[in-house]
Amino acid sequence: MIARRIVGAGWLDAAPLAAVLALLDRDGEEARVVGGAVRNTLLGEPPGDIDIATTARPEEVMRRARAAGLKAVPTGIDHGTVTIVAGGTPFEVTTLREDVETFGRKATVAFGRDWGIDAARRDFTMNALSLSPDGTLHDPVGGLADLEARRVRFIGDPERRIDEDHLRILRFFRFHASYGNGAFDPASLHACIVGREKLRGLSRERVRMELMKLLVAPVAAGTLGTMADAGILQLVLGGIGRPWDLATMVAREHALGLPPDATRRLGALAVLIAEDADRLRDRLRLTNGEHRRLAVMAEGWWRLGAATSDAEARVLLYRLGPGPYADRLLLAWTRAGSDGAGEPAAGAWTSLATLPQRWTAPRFPIRAARFMAHGLAGAALGAAMKDAEATWIAQGFPADAASLDAIVRSALAGSASAR
Repeated sequence: MIARRIVGAGWLDAAPLAAVLALLDRDGEEARVVGGAVRNTLLGEPPGDIDIATTARPEEVMRRARAAGLKAVPTGIDHGTVTIVAGGTPFEVTTLREDVETFGRKATVAFGRDWGIDAARRDFTMNALSLSPDGTLHDPVGGLADLEARRVRFIGDPERRIDEDHLRILRFFRFHASYGNGAFDPASLHACIVGREKLRGLSRERVRMELMKLLVAPVAAGTLGTMADAGILQLVLGGIGRPWDLATMVAREHALGLPPDATRRLGALAVLIAEDADRLRDRLRLTNGEHRRLAVMAEGWWRLGAATSDAEARVLLYRLGPGPYADRLLLAWTRAGSDGAGEPAAGAWTSLATLPQRWTAPRFPIRAARFMAHGLAGAALGAAMKDAEATWIAQGFPADAASLDAIVRSALAGSASAR
């Protein structure tokens, strides 16, 4: 085991966390910050959520918190987890434990006081690092060396770790996409391939959560390519994925200065037609909003190209709105492949993609009252409004009174001839 003091963990001294640690790290008990906050600090990133491990049993954790006037919630009491709220900030506090018996996503646990045993039950070596309140780093399983090498590696026997929790297969790839650099750890990758059929038993919500996080990770495209080669991506998506399109979508986002967008990237990875959006909705239990975005992306993206005129693009932007327009346009540019990369094609695509920043689609300015004043109602009114809007769009969205009056007269004439 390595133990040393580290710098960059000034957040340890923040009042809410310091109060909780002081409460638990005394009177024969010990408490440390564990997991992601330690890993992120060593990588020079914000700590994120801060989790605490302690030798104190859950009932003692709750007793101490309440005696200090802090809110304590038994959020996972059977597995030793209590949430303490200090200064409005929640901290998950979990008693040291070992898994006595595991069932893929469930486990029977026994509480203990051995930090080494507790670390050995975790998933990856970089997640077994812990930090004492005085800033001393504890590394019982070689996580620091793996973190410095940007290597994601299971603790101990990879197959056993996966048997304990089948979701760890997807977490392995997600962590590699987020923190890895270079080749996969061979033993860990092999265990994921061997155990891939275990993914079928996972809940769709859990799979969606891991995939959406993976899609926005720094090395998402390369990681998903390896998953496809390993026969794992097909199990996740229920169909064929296109990691090469995802890589192109990432490049398009970068070119436009856009932040990573998980749903848009999922479209690039796995949506060609509307049925793909429906399949992903069912396979991953997507939200209604995510499904709608994918369905809009799928509809007619192939009709867009570098030769699409500004006028045509304005009509599409008016019909869809800025967000859906950007989704469909970026998917079309992604699928254009090399045809969309060189000049002048790239310039034309960029102009189309940035249209929402240069032009705001107006609202249709002709109100129904203008037709109702001429006695139109019901279906006739609806038809006249639809005809007027189509003419207004075809004329380039005019705003002057003379043009609008002419559009109304034309629609009224059409309505009269239809009667």
